[in-house]
Amino acid sequence: MSGVSSAIIPPLLTWYDEGHRELPWRTSPTPYHVWISEIMLQQTRVEAVRGYFTRWMQALPDIQSLAAAEEPLYMKLWEGLGYYSRVRNLHRAAVQVCEHYHGALPASYDALLALPGIGEYTAGAIASIAFGLPVPAVDGNVLRVASRLENDFTPITDPACKRAVRTRFAALMPADRPGDLNQALMELGATVCLPNGAPLCESCPIQHLCLGYHHGNAAILPVRAAKKARRIEHRTVLLLRYQGMVGLTRRPDTGLLAGLWELPSVEGTLSPAQIRRVFTERGWQCAELLSLRPAKHIFTHVEWHMTGYYVTLSAPPNELTFVTPDALRTAYALPSAFRPFLSVIEEET
Repeated sequence: MSGVSSAIIPPLLTWYDEGHRELPWRTSPTPYHVWISEIMLQQTRVEAVRGYFTRWMQALPDIQSLAAAEEPLYMKLWEGLGYYSRVRNLHRAAVQVCEHYHGALPASYDALLALPGIGEYTAGAIASIAFGLPVPAVDGNVLRVASRLENDFTPITDPACKRAVRTRFAALMPADRPGDLNQALMELGATVCLPNGAPLCESCPIQHLCLGYHHGNAAILPVRAAKKARRIEHRTVLLLRYQGMVGLTRRPDTGLLAGLWELPSVEGTLSPAQIRRVFTERGWQCAELLSLRPAKHIFTHVEWHMTGYYVTLSAPPNELTFVTPDALRTAYALPSAFRPFLSVIEEET
């Protein structure tokens, strides 16, 4: 028997029991811990999440504290993780859980799925790991494992492929250990059945059941539909200083990085002379202007190529918010795109 079948369960669970990674959310897999960790892990590496998870739990140890938290706190705790709609949805969902479920996540896949920011994968992870419900949790790791097990050349970016994999794994969920099976599949994809053509097949506990391995196709699977090229945007970023403080502005409430604080910027790659003209047009008083090292930041569909200037102002423009470097570090959440320019402030202190 081979491919995705019940034969994978015993060797996979044995392998998981003998050597899975120790992660802070696994040591105490409460529904809240599983939920927060799974949202953090979307689009983010495990090693990066460890510190974020620990800091989050110190500040917001339960759903009630998250629901009661003010936006600056949870946004600052999330700073650097990106995809900020995730943390806003966490807060919205926490409020709903307090209003409708007495502050405890519901032990129901469908009820979890109805909460803001919780999709099929996250609902399956919480339901199976925290509540022991026999539902699958199919993420990119699991899709990759499935495509290799089945020697399946269907693009895993095709929604029909994901539905088919969910259906196959739903039929396999053991009643006694559904959460462990889901985590074993995730662990296999993260540590052995690696992406980008480099699976460690000799270390795989279910190699003997893998059709992709037996057909010699493991390294070329899974198939993905071609991605659209990222749009490149050129921006000129301004690190504005006045009496030791830093000038900030807020982005619009919709679109990329909606509602976040940022360093002021101008579209295009502007020369020092052009920046001085912009300042004159805005009525800003520039005392000194120095060039900063250029930087680049990649979003999912957009790539920013940034020119930077360090500007000392003679007076603070009314349309900007000026904060101390300490407040910037502790209370204001800025997208990681601006970190290369903020490092100048750290060097000064």
